[in-house]
Order: sequence, then structure tokens, then C-alpha cells
Amino acid sequence: MDDIYDVMILGAGAAGLTAGIYTSRAKLSTVILNQGATGGQMVLTNEVANYPGVKTTRGYNLAAIMKSQAKEFGCKIKSNVRIQNYDLGGKIKSVELQDGRTFSAYSVIVAPGGRPRSLQIPGADRFRGAGISFCATCDGEFFTQKEIVVVGGGNSALEEAVSLTKYAKKVTIVHQFDHFQAFEHAVQEAKSNDKIDFIMESALVEFGGEEKLDHVMIKHIPTGETRKFSTDGVFLFIGYLPNTEDLINHIQLNDRGEIVTNSSLQTSTPGVFAAGDTLSKQYRQITTAVADGTIAALNAAEYVAKIKDKSIMAYAS
Repeated sequence: MDDIYDVMILGAGAAGLTAGIYTSRAKLSTVILNQGATGGQMVLTNEVANYPGVKTTRGYNLAAIMKSQAKEFGCKIKSNVRIQNYDLGGKIKSVELQDGRTFSAYSVIVAPGGRPRSLQIPGADRFRGAGISFCATCDGEFFTQKEIVVVGGGNSALEEAVSLTKYAKKVTIVHQFDHFQAFEHAVQEAKSNDKIDFIMESALVEFGGEEKLDHVMIKHIPTGETRKFSTDGVFLFIGYLPNTEDLINHIQLNDRGEIVTNSSLQTSTPGVFAAGDTLSKQYRQITTAVADGTIAALNAAEYVAKIKDKSIMAYAS
């Protein structure tokens, strides 16, 4: 077993890295355990243009800076690990990894982030990675001078559609409503781009092709009419699913699998805080994740101080 840390953070996205910066700078021994690559959804974002104090940058650049900051303050980061057992109920909380290692801490900040939501329609599994993508940054270049479809109507869908026009010959946005949920500036930027077309009040109902995806079936929702639409690829930006399945028996979740907290970001389990996109909240941005990480870290630090003070008092008596 490793030493008992003051704070253990589960997840290394914007929220987890921010929490690590705050707790380690406060001289609390801190370890971040991350089940994927450091940076979370940030590394999948082609362009970040609304992070205060930072002009337009790549998501992975911002993630690298946050990681470097945390490590400079003494935070330990262990990525690509898999947690198989949680014990969060006691005074000392611990997790056991698949490789047998155990990490323990007085307080835990849960920030597991989410994963892209897929479409549960025929062909979705077959063409994943063979024409279906969730990351413009990762895969945009593969579609140079190709014609592609983007599904979604939020900020991510429209912003990533615009970024994909740097590669693709034509981008067609398919959205199920007659209006977008994105901010007006994102809508106007997409509408003013000559490479972008729109198919509204419509939904994909099937992915088709032989070796690779070469078409989709699109249903016009008001009329029920379905048509075949040729495409070289589809990018899905229809939201995220929280990575909280393993936490069901350890902290309170709502019916969408999101973590329920109070205003201090304390979960239903004492000493366990939460931050980031898995929280039950309205907006999910890098800036809101950073704010969550800050709040959770400050409250975790206060909790650890009280726990340690009680331990010292008990020992002295």
C-alpha cells in the first residue's frame, strides 16, 4: 500500500487537474488517478477560444499546461490505470487498481468526466472507427477533401463543424430540431461558412456501407420520409454520458447517472467531493469544470484539516 495521501483525485480532466493544482499548492499530498489519457475531453477539442486569459489554443495544449502546473506543485499523476474496487465510506478512503496497487487518502475528489454519446441505430457499432468519429482534432485530417456529416445542434457540434471545414470539402449538419441549442455566435459562424449545409428536423436512422461507411439514412421527423444520403464520414457531437457506473453503490447519483452534491460539492459520502462534467448541472464547459475543481479542492482541504486536527486531539488525549 502507498502512503496515505491528503487528497486523492479520480480523473485528470479540467476539473481534476485544477483540483490537483489547488491542493498540491496548498502543500497537501495529492495523487491523481486517471483511467484514460490526461486531459479528458479537453484533448478532443480542436479549438478553445473562450478560456479567459488565453487566446485561441488547442485543447491538448491547455491540458498539457494544466498537467505541468499540477506536477510542478508536487501533485502525482498516474494515468491509464483501472480502478476495480472502491472503499470510500471510512475515515481513510481507498481504491484498489487492477494491478493490485492500493491508494488511500483522507479525502477524495471524484472527477471521472464522461464519454461521447453514440447513436443506438443499425451500423453504429460496425462503423465506429471506420467512418464514425467523435473527435475533430483526432480524425479531421483523415477527411481532407471529403464530404462529411456532423450530427448535433449544440456548441460543440457547430464549433467542431466549422473546424472540420479546414479539411473537408463539404460539411452537412443534421439536427433533430428546427433550431439550434448553441450560442448565437456559434450559429452565425456556422451559417456564414460556405462549406456548411444544414438538414433540420431530421435524424440519422442507419449507418450503411461495405468495408467503410459510405452513406446514412436520414429521416425527416415531421413527415417520416427517409432518404439515403451519401457521405465519407460522420462526426457525432450529441452530448456525453457520465463515467459513473462504478460509483453507483458509493455516492448518490441521479436518474441520469450524474453525481448529486451540495453547494460545497460534497457528495452523499462524507469526505468525498465531486467536480466536472459528471455533476448534475446545467452547463458543461472547460471554465465550469475548472470552477468545480477549485471549489471541490478548497472544501476538501478544509475537510482534511479538520480530520487531521481531530486525529491529533485524539492522540494527545
